[in-house]
This record gives sequence, C-alpha cells and structure tokens, in this order.
Amino acid sequence: MSTTTPTIVLIHGGFVDGSGWQAVHDLLRQDGYDVAVVQNPTLSLDGDVAATQHVLDEYGGPVVLVGHSYGGVVVTEAGTHPQVEALVYIAAFAPDQGESVQTLIADPPPGAPVPPILPPRNGFLALDKEKFAESFAGDLEPEQATFMANSQVPWGLDALGGAVSKPAWRSKPSWYLVATDDRMIPPPAQRAMAERAGATVVEVPGSHSVYVSQPEAVADLIRQAAQATA
Repeated sequence: MSTTTPTIVLIHGGFVDGSGWQAVHDLLRQDGYDVAVVQNPTLSLDGDVAATQHVLDEYGGPVVLVGHSYGGVVVTEAGTHPQVEALVYIAAFAPDQGESVQTLIADPPPGAPVPPILPPRNGFLALDKEKFAESFAGDLEPEQATFMANSQVPWGLDALGGAVSKPAWRSKPSWYLVATDDRMIPPPAQRAMAERAGATVVEVPGSHSVYVSQPEAVADLIRQAAQATA
C-alpha cells in the first residue's frame, strides 16, 4: 500500500488505438489522478510490454495498470513492474502462465459468437469492417462504430500468440469489469478468467467497447482499485 495517489495507466486492446480511452481519461483527470495512455504498437507482446514499461518508468510512484481486451495480456505481463500496485481488466483477457490470446480463444464456449477476424495478411489481423459494429461496438452510435472500423490498427500475429511468462495477478490485487453483451470475448469466459485471478468483479451491460460506451462505470471500477492502494 502507498500513501501517494497512484497514476492510472490505460492500455488499449487489439484492432483499436488508445483514443477510445478519452472519456475515461477525462473523468479520472477530473478526480485529480495523473493518467497516461499507452499507444501499443500491437506488433508483439514483448514490444507492447516494452512500450508499457517505457511509460511506467516516467513515473516515480505507484501505478494502477488498466487493460481492455488484448490490453489485459499486456497488463498481466507488464504488471510485475515494481511500481504497479493494482491491475484492472476491462472486458479483457487475463491469461495464466504460458497462455496467450491464441490459446484462450481456441476453445470458445458453446454457442458463443465468432469474432469476424479476417484471414491474416502480411502477418497482421483485422476485423471485417461490415461486421465490426455488431461484434465490437454494438452499443455505440453507428457513426462512431464506423469510424472505429475504418481506423483499425493492424494486430500482429506475434501479439496474438504472445504467451505470458509470469502473470502479475498471481501476486497483485485485481479488478475485472465483465461486459455482459460482449460479442468478442464471451461473458462466461470473462467471468472464468476473473474468478481464476481472484479479481473483484462488476458486471456492466455493454459491448466489447464498454470502455467507450460506459466510461463512468469503467472509471468507477478504476477508482476502486486506486483507492485500495492508498
């Protein structure tokens, strides 16, 4: 525990960049928190961990590390950094040792929606733009979902297959927001990962883009994690 107000570091997932965090960022800033957003290259897990640690090294005090979707894998690997005191997963993957997104999605729950991931091209993945809104952003305005579809970040196969070496949630407290209408990571899978990690769990009606559509609920969970480190 620390007597210093923690910095909040936000990590985006695959297919999107960090701009989706803006509303959450602004709410937390209004509360007086320093907030940083990591712009992951999403080429490889090692590269994204390095980008995150580069940001962490800018701050001298405690950090709450927050990840959405694939960003949860980055949180799990980078969260062993000594300044990180709490982990927050927002509709995110929370792998165990040796697991990756690739292994976690290999055996989906029966009847789960299949994300519209196109065949890899030049070592990168993308979502079908025509199906993006339904799968990734079903509770956003159509114009916003279309923009997200058209501004996708190529997601590297090395990021998809990057395996966690030492999961931070085994040694640090974690919080998890389950998006109950998620069509990218099935809610039962989210619940199972959260339970395995021993996370404090809240459930919020929302799509995979819950961090965009429900910023207050997301910010509230992050506040809980930050206050628990004080």
